[in-house]
Amino acid sequence: MTDPVKTRCDGPILEIILDRPKANAIDLATSKIMGETFAAFRDDPKLRVAIVTGAGEKFFCPGWDLKAAADGDAVDGDYGVGGFGGLQELRDMNKPVIAAVNGIACGGGLELALSADIILAADHASFALPEIRSGTVADAASIKLPKRIPYHIAMELLLTGRWFDVDEAHRWGLVNEILPADKLMKRAWELARVLASGPPLVYAAIKEIVRDAEDSKFQDALNRITGRQLRTVDALYSSEDQMEGARAFAEKRDPIWKGR
Repeated sequence: MTDPVKTRCDGPILEIILDRPKANAIDLATSKIMGETFAAFRDDPKLRVAIVTGAGEKFFCPGWDLKAAADGDAVDGDYGVGGFGGLQELRDMNKPVIAAVNGIACGGGLELALSADIILAADHASFALPEIRSGTVADAASIKLPKRIPYHIAMELLLTGRWFDVDEAHRWGLVNEILPADKLMKRAWELARVLASGPPLVYAAIKEIVRDAEDSKFQDALNRITGRQLRTVDALYSSEDQMEGARAFAEKRDPIWKGR
């Protein structure tokens, strides 16, 4: 058996490749490896941006491995740190994650993509939440999707389980960019390098603010920010990078971010 999760590192960028033929489906063991991989990325100060994609040209990820379930993997089993796919429940993931959807992304595979910050997709990618057809619920998507796209569209997709193509996904704002298949990873790495050159403490603050404010009233969320009640915001406002940004602007030069 080959490792179902492969990684490639280039400086501050980590590429995480789900490689589990034939379709890159995720069983319990694979989910645990993915969680460990994402957690290691989160905790490594040398790494700044992650790209998650699937091996091959047909599948990004179809989600839960139903064959493994039939062999005894419990659907409510231990998925490991970060929950299913290692990302959607991972605490304090304060670094940018790009999903490069290289093919079919359905069920838990679409939920994995939704857990990223930016979604790029190949022009042949397709999507669905077909859990309803197998008598179960797309739990994470039921929480996230109505907040990402128009409510009635999200409910239609959840209630029917129908397939939709990449153009429709882009039309609803679910996908940032559509790329020719042979240009997808080049664009993902190009974008990752742009992000890797940016201020990591600011990225961390942005991600924590977004999470904290999701279910908060505007003024309550703003008070927590201005009161430095969020750990990442407090770290940013006390940092060398905060001063470096101001100096670089005043001196009309590019800032040198140190992440401290």
